[in-house]
Amino acid sequence: MKENTQEQVEETAAETEQTPQEEEQKELTVEEQLEAANAEIASLKDQLLRKIAEFDNYRKRTIKEKTDLILNGGEKTITTILPVIDDLERAMKNMQSAEDVSAVLEGVELIYKKFMKILEGQGVSIIDTKEADFDVDIHEAVAQLPAPTPELKGKVMDCTQTGYKLNDKVIRHAQVVVGV
Repeated sequence: MKENTQEQVEETAAETEQTPQEEEQKELTVEEQLEAANAEIASLKDQLLRKIAEFDNYRKRTIKEKTDLILNGGEKTITTILPVIDDLERAMKNMQSAEDVSAVLEGVELIYKKFMKILEGQGVSIIDTKEADFDVDIHEAVAQLPAPTPELKGKVMDCTQTGYKLNDKVIRHAQVVVGV
């Protein structure tokens, strides 16, 4: 039995022993695998660098666009207001030589209406305070007066400064007198 086992061990050893050619082929395949892996790493690294550069360019472009928007965002509004400024300049020039105060008043009212129409076109609206209930979201109470009638308690009795909204957002609260 020992001989048989001895023979099996020798056969197994012979099978596991590789010739130098077989070892060289195995090493070549490992080297080829290593080369392939290195090529894939280089490709992925190149893709990553390109994506990083692309994202960096996108970020810079976005920052520039945002800066331009902030700096020049009011250009449309300002260009629509310029005709009102021209009208005011003409009105001031005519006021120096005008003898009819009612004509000057009418001219200023026309300029005011034109200006308010421009603001409405830009989304600005006046906060209505006439006989309105006091609302802390749109009104700022600057004084409280005794209400002459019970119906006026908690209502706006007078407006001392007009309030404005821009697209339903309060940009200036109306300063009002509230009845108590």
